[in-house]
Amino acid sequence: MAVTSQYLTLGLAGETFGISIRNVREILDMRPISRLPHAPDFLLGMIDVRGSGYPIVDLRIKLGLPSVAATEATRIIILDVPMKDRLVGVGFVADCVFEVTDIDESTLEPVPAVGGRWQSDYIAGIGRKGDRFVIIFDLARLMAGADMPAPPDAASKPPVAA
Repeated sequence: MAVTSQYLTLGLAGETFGISIRNVREILDMRPISRLPHAPDFLLGMIDVRGSGYPIVDLRIKLGLPSVAATEATRIIILDVPMKDRLVGVGFVADCVFEVTDIDESTLEPVPAVGGRWQSDYIAGIGRKGDRFVIIFDLARLMAGADMPAPPDAASKPPVAA
């Protein structure tokens, strides 16, 4: 029997990526981002969402792609990202958001070991939706080693289950 999971699909540099819907808090239109001094290049700054601050990551820069100007389709995806022993609220900037879609977990393919322009460390697998490939992010590995500012409510977040 097929086991399907839901993924939020997003566009980035002409490719389709997926993030488990379990990690998604909300999707926002692009808005001004307050810069942080001496932050890593991929960390654009912080935004306020209903009284809570969230660090904002430019996925393009994080993946070694060139940065582009925001468009009407640009979105900020607020996520619960497993980092060390806790969940951290982080916003990812994506070129666009497509939909929430079901992907059959049994059809996920491993990352090809032939190299390429994507760093495979960040990829949990490659799924299919129709005739398109969906590159599934492993959020913990994507953000491993990232020096993110702790949100004010970080102490109240439950630890990530092993």
